[in-house]
Amino acid sequence: MKTVYLSLGSNIGNREEMLQQAVRLLASADFRITRMSSVYETEPQDVRGQPWFLNMVLEAETTVFPRQLLGRIQKVEQQLGRRRLAPKGPRTIDIDILLFGTAVIDTTGLTVPHPRMAERRFVLEPMTELAPDLRHPVLRRTMRELLGTIRRQTVRRKTGD
Repeated sequence: MKTVYLSLGSNIGNREEMLQQAVRLLASADFRITRMSSVYETEPQDVRGQPWFLNMVLEAETTVFPRQLLGRIQKVEQQLGRRRLAPKGPRTIDIDILLFGTAVIDTTGLTVPHPRMAERRFVLEPMTELAPDLRHPVLRRTMRELLGTIRRQTVRRKTGD
């Protein structure tokens, strides 16, 4: 059984509903969600001029292999209407594997830990909420330490409406 962390984001349509549907579709007998972060509203990072995102992180226990998990994630994204029309552009749902136990994977189509997670406040805020003392398997710094290095990027915890 491996502990994995996934990042979920949405900035098109009913963003909150997209996150909830993704959580429901991901959960299964061999992918047991153990904890979920709060939902954060975040400013787009790479492509400005698009709607703000809702982001969160899931912690799960799984027996599937990394490539199997990636295939399952891509299927869920398709089910929820994800279309890859513009790189870093608007999306109904985006799901990334952040960490897969302590594995370091660098293959075509799959890199774990996620190569840009240490630069993204919208990933590190919810990661720090769930696992502040967890160490990045390559950088050897905790999530809290990594978050402390980011000086910009607007991220705010979403509160109930």
